[in-house]
Order: sequence, then C-alpha cells, then structure tokens
Amino acid sequence: MEQKGNTRKRRAKLLSPKLDVVFQALFGEVGSERITKKFLEAILDKKLEEVDLSRNIVLRRENPKDKMGILDVLVKINQNEYCNVEMQMVEKDNLIERILYYWSRIYGKNLNGSDDYVELKRTIGVLIVNFEIKRLKELGYHSQWKIIEENERKLILTEHLELHIIEIPKIYKIEENEEKEELVKWINFIENPESEKVGEYMKKNEEMKEAKEKLKVMSEDEKMQILAELRLKAIRDEKAIKRFAIKEGLEQGMKQGMKQGMKQGMKQGMKQGMKQGMKQGIEQGMEEGIKQGKKETAKKMKEEGLDIELIKKVTGLTEEEINSL
Repeated sequence: MEQKGNTRKRRAKLLSPKLDVVFQALFGEVGSERITKKFLEAILDKKLEEVDLSRNIVLRRENPKDKMGILDVLVKINQNEYCNVEMQMVEKDNLIERILYYWSRIYGKNLNGSDDYVELKRTIGVLIVNFEIKRLKELGYHSQWKIIEENERKLILTEHLELHIIEIPKIYKIEENEEKEELVKWINFIENPESEKVGEYMKKNEEMKEAKEKLKVMSEDEKMQILAELRLKAIRDEKAIKRFAIKEGLEQGMKQGMKQGMKQGMKQGMKQGMKQGMKQGIEQGMEEGIKQGKKETAKKMKEEGLDIELIKKVTGLTEEEINSL
C-alpha cells in the first residue's frame, strides 16, 4: 500500500516548464490562447487583440503512430504578425546566429513565389534560456533587439525584425523595483511553478493560475511523463558528453600536437602543431561523443514506442540511422 502511495506522489510532481517539450505543450497547444496571450503581453509590453496557436503540431497524441512536431511555439498575433518562442536548456554554439536563422525561416515562409515583398509579415523571435549568455553579460535578464542606424540618429530600419532574449538565471540579480514586472512573475513561474511567490502571483493573475492547472493535468499524462524523462536524459547526456569530449579532445590534441610539432621543428612548429592538433582533437572528440549519445537516446525512444518523426527532431539523426539501431 505504501509503495502505491509513493508512486502516486511521484507522478503528481509537476513537470518543469523549462523543458522544451513541456513548454511547447503548455504554451503552444490550441486551448492555451489565454495563457500564451498574457505571457506574450508581458514579453512584448503591449496589449494583444488575439493569438492563434493552430500552426503548432500537438506533441501529445492518443495514437503513438501520429507524427509529432517541433518544440518551438509559433504564434500568429493580431492576424498580421508572427512570433516564434523557443525554450533552450543547454548552451549551444552560435546561439545568436541560431535565433537569427530560425527567425529568417519563419519570415521567409510568409512569402509565396509570386507574392510581392509587401506581403511579408512582421516576425518576432523570442529565445528563453536557462543559462547566462557570455556575450550579454552586462545586460539585464530581458534584452530586446532591432536593426538601428548606428552613428547619429539611431533610427530603426524596420519593424519587421524584433528579437527578445530572456536569461532565466538573471532574475536572481534584478533590482527590487523589477520584481513587480509581469515578465519577472512569468519567468518565476517557468523557473518554479510551485514556489510561494508564484502562489502569491496567481491570486491576481487568472492566466497564470490556469497555466498551473494545465501543468498539473499534463504532469499526470503518461506520454508527457515519458517525453519529459527522455528530454531530461538527453540533456544530461549532452552535458556529460561535452565534458567527456573536451577532456578526451584535449588529451588527443596534446598528442597530435606534439607529433605534428616535432615534425615542423622545435619552437614554432611545436606551438602551431599543438594548437591545430588540440583544435582537431576537441572537435573530433565532441562530434563522436555527441553522436553516440544521440544514438543511445534514439534507441531508448524507439523502445518506448515513440514516433520516428519525434525521434528525428529530438536527436537530429536520420531515419536510416534510427532504423539501424
């Protein structure tokens, strides 16, 4: 009897909204319009007339053979602009270039082959990260970006491009007056929906209360539990692989650099050879380690009976690679 009670207690624990699969289901599913509208209003600092979530493919389907979609949240706002929201738990290389790339893909999809450029819609990219970005060290938890004239008048070139970057760990460094901001409250909810301060926020924020209720239901969903568990494992594996790859890469780089440096001759050859060897060794070690970790995750997802399309999206492996496991 006690064992059953403990099982229920474990299952009742809320899933973390910081996990991309949970975040997408919480803010991206049709039926979450009130929640997402309130959240985006806090980010964009303006009132929105309506939001449309119909372009997001639902991750949770009753039939496990159904195809599942990407983990971002795509929102159509007020019928004339788009907003793509991405939750990122693990620091990746070229993060800024990544958000620009995904913004450009959504922006370009607005235009068909025969359309005029006037048909392009204002597109907003929102990146929420669970780490601090080194390049933005001096900035606050929420930074907003546009294309502006650099020298004299600081004019905005176009309103079609707007990027928002939110760094969750920085909310612990904010000034006292910032704690009252609606966005800070929502980030606290994403950070820990069961905290006392979030409980206080919900007394005056019906949408946040609705979000927590939906999160409770999601946390009892067996498929969401599996997806969340696999994503957590993938994140842990990716972090461990990077640490291992760096260590192995350094060792391999030292050996390769020494060998190449000896051939090139004493002082200069040693310096240049070690530099090149270390770089190649690190890159090769990380590449091999990450690929092996992805294969292990894909194998586990196959054993759980998850759809091949979802496995491809989560791991980045090809269908042939997955089928060979």
